[in-house]
Amino acid sequence: MALIDLIRPEVVKTPLSAGTMPEAISELVQVLKDADLIQEAQTACDAVMARESQGSTGLENGIAVPHAKTPAVTTLTVAIGIAPQGIDTSALDGNPSKIFFLMLAPPDQSGPHIEALAEIARIAKSQMFLDQLLSSQSSTEVAELFCEE
Repeated sequence: MALIDLIRPEVVKTPLSAGTMPEAISELVQVLKDADLIQEAQTACDAVMARESQGSTGLENGIAVPHAKTPAVTTLTVAIGIAPQGIDTSALDGNPSKIFFLMLAPPDQSGPHIEALAEIARIAKSQMFLDQLLSSQSSTEVAELFCEE
């Protein structure tokens, strides 16, 4: 399953109101709950925070990919958040993260999760695309950018 197949306006939050990584995770998990993609928001949050405690998922170029395997989902599930103000995630490059890809996968599935991470790594190389995401004014606009990508 391609990342693009998982992205629709209901799973995008722009702008994020969070000021910390735990707040961003909680906000994005709530987006998935509101979209009826998960039932147990607390289970999902706990799983992502447990993974985060093992090491930051803040990458480079303003991207963070908080993720976890959890029984809260039955298939790969993604939410995207845009935080133009930036959030300190202890990223690899030391810069604040502005684009968040929250990924949840069932404990027994690895393939789709790895494929999505590879797509995110590819996206991260296009500064023009990242700039377009950051300047998006709505969740619909963000989703449409992925359809064009």
